[in-house]
Amino acid sequence: MSDPVQTNVSDNAAGAVAYITFFPAIIFLLLPPYNKSLSIRFNAWQSIFLDIVLIVINWAMEYLVAPTGWVGVSFFFTLTQLIWGLWILVWVLCAVGALSGRRFKLPLVGSVAELLARQ
Repeated sequence: MSDPVQTNVSDNAAGAVAYITFFPAIIFLLLPPYNKSLSIRFNAWQSIFLDIVLIVINWAMEYLVAPTGWVGVSFFFTLTQLIWGLWILVWVLCAVGALSGRRFKLPLVGSVAELLARQ
């Protein structure tokens, strides 16, 4: 195996930055010094899948509110706020875990991210 390429950003910091949005995650998967690190690849893939899950949940919530009319709006508003709060908590746990060098593997998307990171 070749020697790792040194960059100004540590693997832990790059893994944490990957959770900001999916743009840095995609960039880290494409740029040569970063896409060689298993840790960065795992965090980038998990970030992308976490964003996809949030988009799907958000989309589903929008289509569930429409048929309920005004009756269920307050319920769905509260549920949406709860989902956003949980997502922020998971996002912070993943970013802090990556920054500290620990791997915070999410139940469903973490396994897929680990498989893709090893490829």
